[in-house]
Amino acid sequence: MTEPEFDSEASGKNRIVPIVLAGGTGTRLWPMSRSSRPKQFLMLTGEHSLFQNTLLRLAQDPRYDAPIVVTNQDYRFLVAEQASELGLALSSIVLEPVARNTAPAILAATLVALEGHDDRIVHVLPSDHLIEVDAAYIAALDTAEAAARAGALVTFGITPTEPATGFGYIEAGIADATGARTVRRFVEKPDKERAQSMIDAGSFFWNSGMFVFGANVFITECEALIEEAATAVKSAVEGAVKDLDFLRLDSEAFGKAPDISVDYAIFERTALAAVVPAAISWSDLGSWDAVWKSRVHDAQDNLQLGPVTLNAMSGSLVISEKHHIVVDGLDDVAVLASEDAVYVGKLSSAQSVGAMVKHLKSDPATRPLTETHQTSYRPWGGYASVLSGERFQVKRLFVKPGKRLSLQKHFHRSEHWVVVRGTAEVQVNEETRTLRENESVYIPQGALHRLSNPGKIVLELIEVQTGSYLGEDDIVRIEDEFGRN
Repeated sequence: MTEPEFDSEASGKNRIVPIVLAGGTGTRLWPMSRSSRPKQFLMLTGEHSLFQNTLLRLAQDPRYDAPIVVTNQDYRFLVAEQASELGLALSSIVLEPVARNTAPAILAATLVALEGHDDRIVHVLPSDHLIEVDAAYIAALDTAEAAARAGALVTFGITPTEPATGFGYIEAGIADATGARTVRRFVEKPDKERAQSMIDAGSFFWNSGMFVFGANVFITECEALIEEAATAVKSAVEGAVKDLDFLRLDSEAFGKAPDISVDYAIFERTALAAVVPAAISWSDLGSWDAVWKSRVHDAQDNLQLGPVTLNAMSGSLVISEKHHIVVDGLDDVAVLASEDAVYVGKLSSAQSVGAMVKHLKSDPATRPLTETHQTSYRPWGGYASVLSGERFQVKRLFVKPGKRLSLQKHFHRSEHWVVVRGTAEVQVNEETRTLRENESVYIPQGALHRLSNPGKIVLELIEVQTGSYLGEDDIVRIEDEFGRN
């Protein structure tokens, strides 16, 4: 199957610039989603990640230019790799040096989008939403674009299907000539009774976190309403530095911007806000019950993914990444098993996962479970921890075809590599040799070394580390094609 591509040659002033927000570190889908690889980069709804689905949705619509992606340092290679897997080129990957919420992030990307242009229409999209592209979605986009070209700052209001307490709400007023409606007020996440009363009123919509506006209009409103942030972000963009495919915002300047959301900073205060009601299939996948609702269930209303066996169950979600999970005789449960942690709770109380993650973070012994996966991904492939003990550690390494690790050395450990699958090219000091399945090599402590995969299939190795210190920071990179220190 050939993936769609952005037509960079057809770029023009009437095209819309998408800004994709991909820096979130959401924890409500723990244990799968963690700060090192959050939900936007996970395959929760099919063969592509939520981030990839967002890119595909944009590439299928000819009104869009190539997107600008805003993310942070830790996710830069995930963004680049997942876009590359689809064969899609990005306009820019803007790196936030520190987290400053959505208002500074969107302003920075809008300033980047405006460079070399008199004005642009911008569409801001979170990267972790599940959206079905249908006639209602296209109609909502058409209305939003028309309203933005008329000077409005447009947000999308999702037609509510239940009295959800996890969303903010927007009360809509009268419609203008474009079909967009005025914004009467924003309502923070309500309790269930109040949410039901707003749905009964018929004029309230879920706040989607998606926006469409003219770049100059948005920048002007930022200068008027959040002057301190606007000044800081402008300086950060002016001082930005290109690094490979990334644009690094100036750290000192961006750090002076306040931590503030675009809803609170701009949309709740501006006189130019408009809302487009959208009766579309939409989910922010903000909890495990939302994931359960997003996919087809079995005859007993269960959703099961991975190596799972269920018996006498209904209305439940059971997902396993690795180990075979057997659950018997339970209803309304969520069982989520990653490589190194298992969560069990009521599916109907899935919103409480966030509170449990906060509890885990507060204990140094369990904090790593919220931050890193047993399998860590790198631009060249990745590794998984297999076994560790005093002065030794065993890992499984996988290297993509044509990729190679940095030229490096370690001060405190030596390494043994055994090829399990594929072909490895190994440099140790001045010698380079080729290893095939069942062959091995020893890397002495302090030796300059590099591992490459010259083959056509993924290279898999077992690495045995021994030494006085085995931390990932015991590495000196002499040369690295991915620009890491």
